[in-house]
Amino acid sequence: MGTLDWLVLWATTAFIVIWGIVRYRGAKTMDGYLRGGSSLRWPTIGLSVMATQASAITFLSVPGQGYEDGMRFVQFYFGLPLAMVIVAKVFVPIYYRMRVYTAYEYLERRFDLKVRLLGASLFLVSRGLAAGITIYAPAILLSSILGWPLYWTNIGIGFAVVLYTVAGGSKAVSQTQKQQMIVVLAGLVATGFVACGKLPSGVGVDDAVSLAGALGRVNAVDASFALNDRYNLWSGLTGGLFLALAYFGTDQSQVGRYLGGRSVTESRLGLLFNGMFKIPMQAGILFLGVMVFVVHIFVAPPVFWNGPTLDAARASADGPKIALIESRWDADVTARRDAATAFLAARDAGDGAAEAVARDRLSAAQAQMDATRADAKVAIAAAVPEAETKDADYIFLSFALANLPAGLLGLLVAVILAAAMSSIASELSALGATTTVDYYRRVIRPRASEGRTLRASKLFTVGWGVVAVAFATFASLLDNLIQAVNILGSLFYGTVLGIFLTAFFLQRVGATAVFWAAVVAEALVIGCFAFTDIGYLWFNVIGCGAVMFGALALQRALPLKGPHTAG
Repeated sequence: MGTLDWLVLWATTAFIVIWGIVRYRGAKTMDGYLRGGSSLRWPTIGLSVMATQASAITFLSVPGQGYEDGMRFVQFYFGLPLAMVIVAKVFVPIYYRMRVYTAYEYLERRFDLKVRLLGASLFLVSRGLAAGITIYAPAILLSSILGWPLYWTNIGIGFAVVLYTVAGGSKAVSQTQKQQMIVVLAGLVATGFVACGKLPSGVGVDDAVSLAGALGRVNAVDASFALNDRYNLWSGLTGGLFLALAYFGTDQSQVGRYLGGRSVTESRLGLLFNGMFKIPMQAGILFLGVMVFVVHIFVAPPVFWNGPTLDAARASADGPKIALIESRWDADVTARRDAATAFLAARDAGDGAAEAVARDRLSAAQAQMDATRADAKVAIAAAVPEAETKDADYIFLSFALANLPAGLLGLLVAVILAAAMSSIASELSALGATTTVDYYRRVIRPRASEGRTLRASKLFTVGWGVVAVAFATFASLLDNLIQAVNILGSLFYGTVLGIFLTAFFLQRVGATAVFWAAVVAEALVIGCFAFTDIGYLWFNVIGCGAVMFGALALQRALPLKGPHTAG
């Protein structure tokens, strides 16, 4: 990066961190630290909710997803708008009426302590691991650009976020996320213009969309039904709905964002704002990846996107084999480019028959490239046994390093860091709050003073930061990071959502029934993940349904105590 890039990067990052520390430090009460004094307006809540979900993984991994698989990942979010309406209508008023700090406090009031601790534990496990992946994503960027060791980069990012999260609490997190989201949106728009500008002369955006469509990349809606298909209309509207309900309704990293609102109305408006703009934002990021794909039809892409790993394979004893595959790759790239040119010429001429022939030729050329790339991954794995051959998360990073002008590259790095810090801060704040409220203040030290509890919350936040950094060292073993986070969430969210929906709507079900139903449901979901090929979005439906139906069955079959009444 050049001098201008460094200035943009450090100025943006320093402003956000210093703003969070100086402007919002000094919270003296639990309400001020964990709920921000209940003072947030709906624009801040809406941007904070979006920023919490839109981590650095979104901006590193989603363009790679669009490059390799097209637009169909956007179906993952189709259930989100309806989920926002349900959360705003059902969840928010209950939480406000009970004046809870965490969502899991409600479970004790509705059921008992063991159900509360089960819900909190499922959150702590899933979100604690996910926080590590959230740290790892921007660490890839910085270590690649700066040549820093990945281990120390993970630690540096974790330390910076812990610093202002501990200093300012929930309000610092929400307010800095507003600034971070503005930076993120500006950076994405600018990068999108650059990507479109890299198309060759004579190839417009409409031509690019036609090429992408011919190669199956403009596939935003797939109405076919298959349980083993991760992304289609039905999995998005059902599994995506259940996942969004669980995430926004029961995950403390999101619940904590809107519990700080001035009123029920402010929180509802913030959630509905997120429901309106989330799908367009994700579609735009995927489309950015599709445009990068089309650019590389005319500008030769590498056979493998992780440059250092490819260089290590070239330098190994298997170097001649790698060179032979790269020679095949060069020929494949030329064949695809020629086929794309012929396709556009036939399309412009209005010759339907010639266009169909050119489309088939283009698809065949792409299939040959895919086969050669698969061979390259096998050869790289043999040449460098410790290498990770999942390289989709490097696609957008490689494009940015090669093509963004001075200043904009620094802004993009700042975007990814801002997104990372916003999500990590929310996660660590929520993890610290849940550990404090649901374990420390309820079980370990129920009579602790306000000051002592506040100090404990800060210490727990630091502790979870250490755990997240430790798990980040293992994140390189995962597949595409955006999928890894969503799979991890889907393993737990359905069960947690089932507990809450049982609490809300099945008033005759008692604590023991829902507790054991949740334990069985979680085992069932993990079994589905380990032993079936069911798409992970369906885990949310399976887990939720298993809890609710299992709790009803247990309540009828066993001599259980009567249920508590909801407050």
